[in-house]
Amino acid sequence: MAGLRPESPRPTAVTLHQASQRLEVAFDDGACFLIPFELMRVYSPSAEVQGHSPEQAVLQVGKRGVGITGVEAVGHYALKPSFSDGHDSGLFSWDYLYHLGRDEAQLWRAYEAKLSAAGASRDPA
Repeated sequence: MAGLRPESPRPTAVTLHQASQRLEVAFDDGACFLIPFELMRVYSPSAEVQGHSPEQAVLQVGKRGVGITGVEAVGHYALKPSFSDGHDSGLFSWDYLYHLGRDEAQLWRAYEAKLSAAGASRDPA
């Protein structure tokens, strides 16, 4: 995943909200997003989730209620969250977090359509 491009909005604040299970990211263009942990988990940019091509992507099921147990800064360009289900290999660039926040509604619709087509659920087994 690409890092921060020169024209990209830059983060001004990051807050982990455990009670609501959301990551709040404010950007210098005035945008502020509350990104659900579950959305971050199912759209993790890691190869484990995305594969090495769209055909290799692995549908993430049963992730409703997943938490974030810790977050590490990676240089000045990304965050590396550790999720409560043990997943910790995704590097979330600022551009990618902006995309998740800006396009949240579309991403949820696409994810729920894939779950439905697979006969799967967001709920843990």
